[in-house]
Amino acid sequence: MAADTLKSTTGAGGGAAAVRRLLLDNGALTALIVLVIAMSALSGDFLTTDNLLNVGVQAAVTAILAFGVTFVIVSAGIDLSVGSVAALSATVLAWSATSHGVPVVLAVVLAVATGIAAGLVNGFLIAYGKLPPFIATLAMLSVARGLSLVISEGSPIAFPDSVSHLGDTLGGWLPVPVLVMVVMGLIAAFVLGRTYIGRSMYAIGGNEEAARLSGLRVKKQKLAIYALSGVFAAAAGIVLASRLSSAQPQAADGYELDAIAAVVIGGASLAGGTGKASGTLIGALILAVLRNGLNLLSVSAFWQQVVIGVVIALAVLLDTVRRKAGATPVAAGTGGGKGRQAATYGLAAVVTVAVVGATSFLHNGSSSTANPKVGLALSTLNNPFFVQIQSGAKAEAKKLGVDLTVTDAQNDASQQANQLQNFTSSGYDAIVVNPVDSDAAGPAVRAADKAEIPVVAVDRGVNKAATDTLVASDNVAGGELAAKTVAEKLGGTGKIVILQGQAGTSAARERAEGFAKGLKAYPGIRVLAQQPADFDRTKGLDVMSNLLQAHPDVQGVIAANDEMALGAIKALGSKAGRSVQVVGFDGTPDGLTAVGNGTLYASVAQQPSELGRIAVDNALEALRGKKVAETVKVPVKVVTKENVAGFGG
Repeated sequence: MAADTLKSTTGAGGGAAAVRRLLLDNGALTALIVLVIAMSALSGDFLTTDNLLNVGVQAAVTAILAFGVTFVIVSAGIDLSVGSVAALSATVLAWSATSHGVPVVLAVVLAVATGIAAGLVNGFLIAYGKLPPFIATLAMLSVARGLSLVISEGSPIAFPDSVSHLGDTLGGWLPVPVLVMVVMGLIAAFVLGRTYIGRSMYAIGGNEEAARLSGLRVKKQKLAIYALSGVFAAAAGIVLASRLSSAQPQAADGYELDAIAAVVIGGASLAGGTGKASGTLIGALILAVLRNGLNLLSVSAFWQQVVIGVVIALAVLLDTVRRKAGATPVAAGTGGGKGRQAATYGLAAVVTVAVVGATSFLHNGSSSTANPKVGLALSTLNNPFFVQIQSGAKAEAKKLGVDLTVTDAQNDASQQANQLQNFTSSGYDAIVVNPVDSDAAGPAVRAADKAEIPVVAVDRGVNKAATDTLVASDNVAGGELAAKTVAEKLGGTGKIVILQGQAGTSAARERAEGFAKGLKAYPGIRVLAQQPADFDRTKGLDVMSNLLQAHPDVQGVIAANDEMALGAIKALGSKAGRSVQVVGFDGTPDGLTAVGNGTLYASVAQQPSELGRIAVDNALEALRGKKVAETVKVPVKVVTKENVAGFGG
């Protein structure tokens, strides 16, 4: 770890210069201290023990991934595949242990072997195939994600109970993921600072040609480096799946960017030659503190993305300023920097504790708000249906005097688990959750149940956890209704295609089940193709355009939501509403407009605004101790051109 500790060049004396040098030489640590102090001052909930443990848990998966990526970046490489490899490794473990009866110990070995194999393929393509690391690992990103979906058939697989304990706590308070993160961090630090391969990483990153000429077997070292990255990715995948009690084929999507950001924020250079495990850990903690704090401060989900991007840029800019100020790396193996580094971290801890202790007085004696605090955790806000749920919930909250905080999980089950944990640790009075996945939301909802916080599920239920009520339309029944609608429009015979939702999500599975059930009653309807378009309008356009090339004689389309249906209409052009009948799902404003125009034949409308309104009502009733119905069904309705004018949404 001393290999990349930065040593200041001789400069002007004086206390101010010394402080400036200390701050510049420890840019990531400075940023973390500032963030902790700021969040402590702005939110009285930040410094609670439960919340600080949440920050550690939420940093764990990113940190473990980032430790592996540190090896690659130090050697002047890049690994974009770690998120997908993590998902694939977890899927292999769950699939082998749960579906095929493989002993759990052997299943864990297979999962780690999967990570190693993926890393070796990356290393071989880069070292021997001469592919740029960006291209080789980008290819593996796609291959690993695809294999995860193929093995799981697009559905989450329950994780073995013995391995799921990795997502639990020791002694009822110490999270196991945090312990795993610490252990993996120590291993990474040992590899970087105390082993031959660690020194090789710095040599290759500093000057690959010089390393080769000095007798280093660069190609074999690269194989080992990427294999190590695969091992850490597998460990991260196992920890993530343990937290969610299931292996999600779409898990860790985009996590490779967080991992790379953590490494760079921690002081590593993308040009190679510098980087350390402690810096990577600090980088991961910065991202976790930032996301946690913004949730606590009820910052808009959209603005959170902006703020996180700005902070990452500022952290890296600080590191750039430090380098330009004249810092130079200490040679590998020297011990002079270790004592200084330990002293710096010790001083940072003392300063942080002192300032945070002082800011805590800002919150002493402050009375809690008179209005009930309700958290609404939505699966995504990148879809008009869920935006309408939010609108209905906000309108009802304003009417009833409820302080409503809305979070956007961006279809990431792990991120939603973090958000639910934040609601619980911050002492929210009630929680409304629209699960990304019904199984993955279970552990976080059980934690809320333990804290005696009422939980209302909206649109989708939560498995293996108690909720006070479920406010939803029946997705399966709605799917059957959509199939019946298109079949009757075609007179009971015809050729159709089905655009499915995002693989692995509850809504996609349930609606597909409904389509299949409904079509059984119409043997004259032939399904030409079924393809996922991820609930996205652009993907709906692309997939439908491709299907038209193979099936120009298609007569009907069933889409699992209006967004995909609108994309299909764009691809069909003048055929939409004439020779090809399209049925959507959700009853979004754009969908209803298309129904009125005649290009979309019908939409199975769920009245999302009503779902949001009723969910807030039931959360407040449960909070007041009143009995609420176990299930509140909001009826679906087929909206066509004939009745669209009278539909309220």
